[in-house]
Amino acid sequence: CNPLLKILCIDCTLHKVKSIDLLYWRDIKQTGIVFGSVLLLLFSLTQFSVVSVIAYLALAALSATISFRIYKSVLQAVQKTDEGHPFKAYLDMDTNLSEEQIQKYADSALVYVNSTVKELRRLFLVHDLVDSLKFAVLMWLLTYVGALFNGLTLLIMAVVSMFTLPVVYEKYQAQIDQYLGLVRTHVNSVVGKIQAKIPGAKRKTE
Repeated sequence: CNPLLKILCIDCTLHKVKSIDLLYWRDIKQTGIVFGSVLLLLFSLTQFSVVSVIAYLALAALSATISFRIYKSVLQAVQKTDEGHPFKAYLDMDTNLSEEQIQKYADSALVYVNSTVKELRRLFLVHDLVDSLKFAVLMWLLTYVGALFNGLTLLIMAVVSMFTLPVVYEKYQAQIDQYLGLVRTHVNSVVGKIQAKIPGAKRKTE
């Protein structure tokens, strides 16, 4: 087995575990900070341009760091201490990406890109008629969704759903699975009828 693939798998597993802990509110304080920050950023983008939001965020960060730097300098002068720069530990921190790290992330991104391109090619070139029809129906529904909501609104709804639906599902898993099973059975029944009526739509028996 390729050692690089092993490293990528381990890295992906760690990221998945951290993401799951975040979405399931394992650490309420950490999740609250991330959720609130993302929502604040998205709501800001609905009111201001991207350039303005970035500029305001930079000004806010600079105001905080400059104020803290001046406060610590005054405190050191009054107490006659020599603690040095308050951000020295962060300034000395190595933030350079190594070639191995860049290669690892590039390989990981390449895997996802190749997988996406392969799936889109399969759908658009009608490798499986049923899957292509499902994709066409999804795109048709998205035209209505796009007419009702803009991209930022959909992104806000997606973020809210990401931080609420997992917790709701964990709490009411039995009931939700029951209803999803009924929906899946109904959908499979409709798809089966469509497959029976459309020539070439029936899947080959593996």
